[in-house]
Order: sequence, then C-alpha cells, then structure tokens
Amino acid sequence: MSYHFSKRISGSFDEVITRITEELSKEGFGLLTQIDVQATLKKKLGIDFRRYLILGACNPPFAYKALVTEPKIGLMLPCNVIVDEASPDSIEVSAIDPVASMAAVENPDLRSIANEIREKLKRVIEAL
Repeated sequence: MSYHFSKRISGSFDEVITRITEELSKEGFGLLTQIDVQATLKKKLGIDFRRYLILGACNPPFAYKALVTEPKIGLMLPCNVIVDEASPDSIEVSAIDPVASMAAVENPDLRSIANEIREKLKRVIEAL
C-alpha cells in the first residue's frame, strides 16, 4: 500500500505553493505549519538541499471528529503535504494517504473519517 498521492507539475516553486494552498482551501483545509526543509538543513547542518517545503494541512471539522473518535490521534495530525523541487522545471507535490497512516489504529470509526479525508486530499492533488 502506498502512503502518499503524488503529482509532478510544471511552474515555479512559489506558484505551486500558491496553487496547492488554494486547492487545499477548496476542500476545507488550512495550513497550521510550514517547514522549510532547505533553510533548516542549511542553518542546522550547513547542507545545501533543494527547495522542499512541508505543509501541515488541517481540516478542522474532520480533525475534531477524529479527536473525538480517537483521542490520541493528534499524534498523527495534521495531514502533511510536501512541495519538492525535483528539478528546476518540475515540482512534485505529495499528500499523505490518511488511510495508510492510520492503519495501525484499530478503530473502524476512525477509518471512515480517514477515507473521507483521503478523497479530499486525492482531489487536491488531482486538481493541480
């Protein structure tokens, strides 16, 4: 089982970030966090790395349902989306598959929530 949905698209890194943010918003997601991996690796390790951003996406109504259903599920939230500059003219965008990431939790009610979020994230990636 794959643990992500991915798509390579053309455009500048910044344009792709704008597009993914807009598509996430259409499905009810906001961004809680943004981790600039390139800047962090440069600052902490002195390593040059390609542009790579981790976006922590959250859909509040579904996050609430998941937390009520499984209180410790906060360990697996938010839903991460990455924007990876694979090459100068090709950006890969990937989203976590919540069904795969939550497979270890044996709660059928949580699985139905994960399936709904999965469909939303698939639509986001497909719309790019």
